[in-house]
Amino acid sequence: METLTKGTVFLASLQLILLMPAGCGIARLVGDVRSLLADERVRRLVDARVREFIEAGGGDDRRWFEELVFCILTANSSAEMGLKCVEALKARGLLFKGGVKEVSDALKVAGHRYPVRRAEYIVEARRWMTGLKERVLGFRDAAAARRWLVRRFRGIGWKEASHFLRNVGIFDVAIIDRHVQRLMHDYNIIPRTTRHLTGSRYLQYENILRGISREVGVPLGVLDLYLWYMRTGKVLK
Repeated sequence: METLTKGTVFLASLQLILLMPAGCGIARLVGDVRSLLADERVRRLVDARVREFIEAGGGDDRRWFEELVFCILTANSSAEMGLKCVEALKARGLLFKGGVKEVSDALKVAGHRYPVRRAEYIVEARRWMTGLKERVLGFRDAAAARRWLVRRFRGIGWKEASHFLRNVGIFDVAIIDRHVQRLMHDYNIIPRTTRHLTGSRYLQYENILRGISREVGVPLGVLDLYLWYMRTGKVLK
């Protein structure tokens, strides 16, 4: 497991800044996000989604576990597929019980690309369902909670852990998926996109987005919704 200290992250972030392409478009992206913030229709969509996250965060362990399962199912897939699969499991009573075979069969019918592996991850994760909310909220900050999630759950990487935290109302994280990477690349902020970000590179990109979130005055996890809209025209969970 990669050890990430403040010093190593700072040095890596400094190296990334030095490698940024000429004409880096951070200021342009800040301007475009501000334009979206002024769009009442988009802002209403984002605000409604944020309220859903806050409501989910007020739920019990089972509600939090449902969001964790959603993020497991979204990895290397899509938010739409994750939602579809969660609903399929709930309809069959398989979100909180049932073996790998039953869960994988339901995921296969729903159309997931990796039904068996994801079923294994979900069944394994259930042992941590009781007390999940208290444990996550017990960490000193979102960064520590994210590290624990990445270490503890198979199928949960940096992006998925950030996604889960944001979806239960913890907004001090960035969900750096392929859409956000491509957007950052389109604005000449990062030199390339990659399918698998290392922990240190994830934090480098997140630090860039954190600076943008401060400039526009919205939390990091909420900024993600605006970036997603810019790339996809949708505001999904």
